[in-house]
Amino acid sequence: MTDEHLRTFVALELGEEMRARIASLGAELRVRLPGVRWVRPEGMHLTLRFLGATTPAQVERLKPTLASAAAACPPAEVAVAGLGLFPERGSPRVLWLGLSLPAPLATLQSACERAAVATGFDREDRPFRAHLTLGRWRDRASRPDLPPADLGTTPVETLVLFESRLQAGGSVYAELGRFPLGGETSAPRAVDR
Repeated sequence: MTDEHLRTFVALELGEEMRARIASLGAELRVRLPGVRWVRPEGMHLTLRFLGATTPAQVERLKPTLASAAAACPPAEVAVAGLGLFPERGSPRVLWLGLSLPAPLATLQSACERAAVATGFDREDRPFRAHLTLGRWRDRASRPDLPPADLGTTPVETLVLFESRLQAGGSVYAELGRFPLGGETSAPRAVDR
């Protein structure tokens, strides 16, 4: 990436209460799953569309489209349950926690995909799978038996266009645009995650 490009993605924010439940689950899993590099709970979000290298002009073109898509989607409750692994076979690379999206949020994800393509990004070839990445294995590992996990539901009320700044201690996310579901746009703010 050049200095003119940002590394960006579009995501739904999770509430603090759900992040605390995820932190508690992570503490339990750390004992069972050695060799995993864990994602900090405060940095967790539901990515609807990873964009990657993005120009400032693309960011500005995306904002009104994302604001319109968010305004057309009512706030919703998302069920957070089920642990899984990527890839589906062989040595695991990613440990994830599943989410069940209600229809309006699935429609919002499709709108984010259309907005990305209209702004010049390649169409995503892989089907969308709602999940939260809990951690990644550093080295090859055997596929573990995963315990059941049901963390209940969480309200989802805000769509965010994030910049991801890669740093030695993990990514730092800066909000480039914040779009309330069913509402008006608010000013962006920087967030360390």
